[in-house]
Amino acid sequence: MEQHSANERYDLHSHTQASDGMNKPSENVRLAKEKGLTGLAITDHDTVAGIGEALLAGKELGVDVVPGIEISTRAAGKDIHVLGYYMNFDDDRFQARLARLRSVREERNGLIIAKLQELGVSITLEEVKAGLSRPLRPDESLGRPHIADALVRKGYAVDMRDAFDRYLAEGKPGYASLPRIAPEEAIAWIREAGGAPVLAHPGLYGDDELVRSILEGGKPDGIEVYHSDHGPEEELRYAAMAEQYGLIVTGGSDYHGVRQGVVFHGDLGGRTAPPGTVERLKQAAAAGRIEKN
Repeated sequence: MEQHSANERYDLHSHTQASDGMNKPSENVRLAKEKGLTGLAITDHDTVAGIGEALLAGKELGVDVVPGIEISTRAAGKDIHVLGYYMNFDDDRFQARLARLRSVREERNGLIIAKLQELGVSITLEEVKAGLSRPLRPDESLGRPHIADALVRKGYAVDMRDAFDRYLAEGKPGYASLPRIAPEEAIAWIREAGGAPVLAHPGLYGDDELVRSILEGGKPDGIEVYHSDHGPEEELRYAAMAEQYGLIVTGGSDYHGVRQGVVFHGDLGGRTAPPGTVERLKQAAAAGRIEKN
């Protein structure tokens, strides 16, 4: 077993241009190096397109890059996210499943644009894509932050937070959602690809009974206790839940980069996982692979 320093610092939740982050994967790795992090996870939404570049940069810079994913699911009328770590991201079945999720995301984006247009907002999907200043690869995905960015550029919102508060957050007039897989299915997909599944930012769902039902039904390996949008009360509550269910405690900033001078959700390294977490995730992934075989 690897020996771990009590000073190790891993940010296990970050996004890149492969989904709705602002930076190239290699840039996230460079920032991790600058901030003195031991390592970071690349956890883009419904895609693993950024992992290869990040792994190469990690080798060059001496930063431990954890291959990851954040899968979008739906339960009890809420968007629920499931993180995965150390899966075989080149697995053909896993890749095909993610491609189906991205097609749902594209359809949802079209619905959001249509709703905004009905509200009198002059915006097109082409304008949203133009904000990338580069072609969108087939294995990458657009998200609501890209649409929010376009709303700010066009003067319909003051900043990203205002765009979500006015139009794009759940319950707002521009919000749209399509049927998605259940969290339990995403957990199974990650396990079948040889990874360790973790329930992301439970405090954002506002429903601890739902969180418990997912933990009991899906039996993920971990729960994200430390997150930029969790306060001390949430951290204590979900740490206790992790102990109750025998789960790995993870943590990460959910860093998306800087848009209009605002960091979303938090700065890289602003939240980190407890020492030893990465080794526990590796062991959980390996145990799942042994069990599957």
